[in-house]
Amino acid sequence: MFVVDRGDRRLEELRNQAVVATDMSFTISDPRQRGDPLVWVNPSFTALTGYPAEDAVGRNCRFLQGRNTDGAAVRRIGDALRQRRSITEVLLNYRRDGTAFWNQIAISPVFDCAGDLVNFVGVQSDVTERVVVEQERRAALAEAEEARAQLRMLAEATTQMTVALGVVDACERLARSLVPELADLCAVDLLDSPGRGVPRRLAVVARDVEDDERLRELGRLRNYHVGDPSDTGHVLAGDRPVLVPELPERGADRYPDDPAAAAVYDTLRLRSVMVVAVRARGRVLAALTLLTQHPYGRRYSLRDLHLATDIAGRAGLAIDNARLYETEHAAAVTLQRSLLPEVSDVAGVQVAARYLVGVDGNQVGGDWYDVLDLPDGALGLAIGDVAGHDLRAAAAMGQLRGVLRSYAWDGGRPGSVLDRCDQLVQGLEMAAMATAVYVRVEPPDADGARMLCYANAGHPAPLLLEPDGTLVRLDEQRSPMIGAIRSLGRRTGPGRAEAVRRCSPGTLLLLYTDGLTDVAGEDADQRTALLERTLAELPLGAAADDVVERVLGVCSPPRLRDDVALLAVRLAP
Repeated sequence: MFVVDRGDRRLEELRNQAVVATDMSFTISDPRQRGDPLVWVNPSFTALTGYPAEDAVGRNCRFLQGRNTDGAAVRRIGDALRQRRSITEVLLNYRRDGTAFWNQIAISPVFDCAGDLVNFVGVQSDVTERVVVEQERRAALAEAEEARAQLRMLAEATTQMTVALGVVDACERLARSLVPELADLCAVDLLDSPGRGVPRRLAVVARDVEDDERLRELGRLRNYHVGDPSDTGHVLAGDRPVLVPELPERGADRYPDDPAAAAVYDTLRLRSVMVVAVRARGRVLAALTLLTQHPYGRRYSLRDLHLATDIAGRAGLAIDNARLYETEHAAAVTLQRSLLPEVSDVAGVQVAARYLVGVDGNQVGGDWYDVLDLPDGALGLAIGDVAGHDLRAAAAMGQLRGVLRSYAWDGGRPGSVLDRCDQLVQGLEMAAMATAVYVRVEPPDADGARMLCYANAGHPAPLLLEPDGTLVRLDEQRSPMIGAIRSLGRRTGPGRAEAVRRCSPGTLLLLYTDGLTDVAGEDADQRTALLERTLAELPLGAAADDVVERVLGVCSPPRLRDDVALLAVRLAP
């Protein structure tokens, strides 16, 4: 604040000379006149702005403002002047020749000895270089942050698709990873076969969940095909990616010959679109469509298109791997099931079997079961698990199953049957070990009861539920796994140890493999207890089919990593 008084004239003259001679631009305005015009400027003002004193005096300094001057800064200056207080602002001004410069303006009020406002003094400084450097620094920081954000998005999308369980899951994970970071709406149209076929809109994700079905409906109405005139059709045919920074606001302009699609388009409020091909091994697998919406959606640029193309390239490998996995997995399941027997009706018993294929393998496994209506009237039951999840395990399983059927058909005792299977593994030098249980159920006696004889080679103990609800774990006389102990010659004894139990009519027998109880990250004893509890809580006399369905419904792990074989037998009451 400056106060004008009648000080020493000599000192005042020196101050005036200093103001005139300084390199800093000084101006004085008179707020008592209408419009607060300039009444004096020093030569540095002319050097800074290009306006001589005769062109500046008598005018408000607003003549330095232009089309890009910040209106908010101008309003802050006006408020300070009305409140008669000092203010400093940096704003874009224009010289007489029209060139822009960044002007730092410091304005202070001047009062007389009576406290009345008589002038405003302004000091102007050209700070263009400082502002440009600061703007470049901010731009560099913003660009670096955008690059980091893009890397994070790439990493997130890659991570999400890496753990996908199948093609649909991979497409959905891709779409979810891009909304809302890169798009307000995202759709993935997958071809039936790489490079050809009919596309299916396999995944749709929207910032607003109500737009999900609208975007699906738009896909159905447009009925995209490879090579059709649409953006998606061109991309699916292998053409260049599509970038439309500004879409038409009206659906009728976008789809003039398709009123239904135009109506859906209007509800989506679309602003900008990119369509890029999802490729793998040189073939187009799908089209990835990214859209933004009014009023806040971004306007896509070439930089966004390059990012989307990079993401689509990474997605292509994940989707193609998922497709190959599903194809091989389906073939493996078909082969696996072809090695398992059809469970046929057996007089006097109910039999039900299920086989579930684990999701972590695309090859056949070694789990198996068998039901034999033996010629001497007995019933043979077998279940086993060959170590490994590959073709060698499947081959070993097929051989073991065939040998066990042959020896069982000859009327062999359970211990002897498993022993001879053991000799096969060692004699043929099959690089496999296996667990197995073989049960021989004799024909009913005069009371309808049946003798049950079994041998167990390292397999989970079968469960027996008596008609009165008593649960028995058949864990007697267990022996080592098949192939676990090398023999020095042909075994001649009575065979592996056996256990015998008399079963009343209505008894239920359950055989299973360890995929049901040995689950990674969970306690095997607790899962076995759950299985036993589930069996014990079944209604008395429950049919064999109901038993296996209930057991699988309660005891199957959330993510089935290993195969599961389950066999239930109910002796007729």
